[in-house]
Amino acid sequence: MWMTVYGIDLGTTYSCIARIDQAGRPHVIRNVTGEESTPSVVYFETPYNTVVGKEAKNAALRDPGLVVALIKRDMGKRDVRLDFHGQEYSPEGISAFILRDLVRSAHEAGEIVRDVVITVPAYFGVAEREATRTAGEIAGLNVVNVVPEPVAAALYYGVLNAGADRTVLVFDLGGGTFDTTVIKLVGNDVTVVCTDGDHELGGADWDEKLAGLVCERFMAEHPDSDATESEDFLQDVGLLAEDMKKALTSMQRRRQQVHFGGRSALVEITRQEFEQATAELLGRTMDITARTLALAEQRGVTTFDEVLLVGGSTRMPAVAEALRTRFGFAPKVHEPDLAVAKGAALFALAQSLKIGGNDAERLGLSSAAVEAVASRKVTIVTPRAFGVAVVDPEHPEDRKKFLVAHLLDANTPLPAQETQQFQTFDHNQRSIDIEIWEQAGAIASELPEHNKQIGGACIDRLPPLPKDSPVNVTFRMDENGTLHVTAQDLRTNKTAETEIKIGDLTRQDVNAAKDAVARMSRI
Repeated sequence: MWMTVYGIDLGTTYSCIARIDQAGRPHVIRNVTGEESTPSVVYFETPYNTVVGKEAKNAALRDPGLVVALIKRDMGKRDVRLDFHGQEYSPEGISAFILRDLVRSAHEAGEIVRDVVITVPAYFGVAEREATRTAGEIAGLNVVNVVPEPVAAALYYGVLNAGADRTVLVFDLGGGTFDTTVIKLVGNDVTVVCTDGDHELGGADWDEKLAGLVCERFMAEHPDSDATESEDFLQDVGLLAEDMKKALTSMQRRRQQVHFGGRSALVEITRQEFEQATAELLGRTMDITARTLALAEQRGVTTFDEVLLVGGSTRMPAVAEALRTRFGFAPKVHEPDLAVAKGAALFALAQSLKIGGNDAERLGLSSAAVEAVASRKVTIVTPRAFGVAVVDPEHPEDRKKFLVAHLLDANTPLPAQETQQFQTFDHNQRSIDIEIWEQAGAIASELPEHNKQIGGACIDRLPPLPKDSPVNVTFRMDENGTLHVTAQDLRTNKTAETEIKIGDLTRQDVNAAKDAVARMSRI
């Protein structure tokens, strides 16, 4: 039986769900309030009821301690746990509430959603991608695949502009993450050349800077006020700042009445003041873009047919102007809010065909169109460098001092595999503990402080090995970004293989999170 696979843009600030309609076009399913995007905000109203979306965002004004926003920035972080009404939630569990709300919207539109493709920032590492898959599982969904957001956007662009081959730079500035990605569109194939980014940089940071300006102006008129000590006031100003930012994309100045404790101030912010206050943030995006272009040049890409602006924050006029001024680009705004979800729906259609076969009649598409979709190949790259912890040769006896030996470099086309030879450290060693580390800084480095541990494995039941026995360690990352590790003792040729455990959610944790979502689900 053929199953529809849905595309979900699980965004930092807004999320949406899409599918391919009977005319073969990507179609965004509106939520229960009739809007195409849903705020990625969760309000834990009671121990037995959660609210997602606009009402949850509004609840931040009256009940800020029970509202969660920007949870996507915490995906894959082991130590983040939030407590509401005596119940502990992981970022994956909270994200599952957002996913379930999107599914509810589709359900009310007559859709039955089970299989999904979820988009992730291109610079998301293994831990964040696996956390996204886990969030889908907690929400009761079958996550067929995760796809990088700029790839989805480029896929949608390529379908809209079918024909000539082209090379595009996708500048993706969303609410909480930023990526730049160079992509080649050749025939039906989408190939990532390289990517770079910062998953803790996005429009929310511009909002924060603007909120700071508003607070300064209010306090200048009321210096004896304790407004900035009030969580309610700061939440109110935060929401005002987002509205002011949107207004300043088309206006040169914006006035806003701000109230606190019976006092008020008419605050005026000009676009120039806003841009000056956020110049450092914009500069960071330009620096990352420069790094991406330099790497693309090393790989033979020096010109671009298109520069696509994706993500709602690219509507700020300063973004396009900075790209023109620094790089000479003429960027195009490419459906910044919906391109990712629509591209995910196209990617999901290809997954549907792989699952259920080329049923053109059921899809309502021509046989030629189905064949083109089914033959489409998407090649992504490793977002960062990945390696293992090894003994520091300058401090061989100090187990607390070590280095990270990277086996897979950043921007390696997937699938990828690399083998390196290491030596055992102790006499009669019968097991090998493998710590898996991932590049955390902008540039790959062997220093631990420039990396983060994302998982580990223990290869045990080996024969007693003499010190310095050779052991081959192989990293293999498949086309979906899943990491596999193999270790082989070369003296006996005994091989041990393991799936790397990413994060620290146990099966019991996942089942408990499923129960929590199910208890509060209205589907």
